[in-house]
Amino acid sequence: MKIAMANDHAGTRLKEEIKKYLESEGHEVKDFGTYDEESCDLSDFVLPAATAVAKGECERGIFVDGVGYGSAMIANKLRGIFAVVCQDPFCAALARQHNDSNVLCLGGKIIGGAIAMETVKTWMHTDPLTAEKYVRRVEKVKKIDEEHTVAVK
Repeated sequence: MKIAMANDHAGTRLKEEIKKYLESEGHEVKDFGTYDEESCDLSDFVLPAATAVAKGECERGIFVDGVGYGSAMIANKLRGIFAVVCQDPFCAALARQHNDSNVLCLGGKIIGGAIAMETVKTWMHTDPLTAEKYVRRVEKVKKIDEEHTVAVK
């Protein structure tokens, strides 16, 4: 699977850990930066990464900033992006099972490396539930997305 990754200065270390794990699992990682801990603007990195997911150039995205919410706010502006903030494996499982999320946002200042890695592993290895009620709910969200978000050019 091809995974888009992006971060700000607060997420550099954790992104690098996650990137190594994903590559060890055989995934191709497209790293949109940043690559150091110098202060930067998150949107400069998350928007191109989210665009790659929205266009289908990458199948999923994992973004790391200070708390995760900035990345999710930026990414969710684009049609076809269903970004979630997860701080533990339980939330990651539900975000995939119930919502079929395609972007995971993590807070590098909020959770440590061990919990973050378990969260990523869970999110990457969990499939959406196929029961009719979950499929119906996801389809409703996709319809809202089509009607109310910006299509990527």
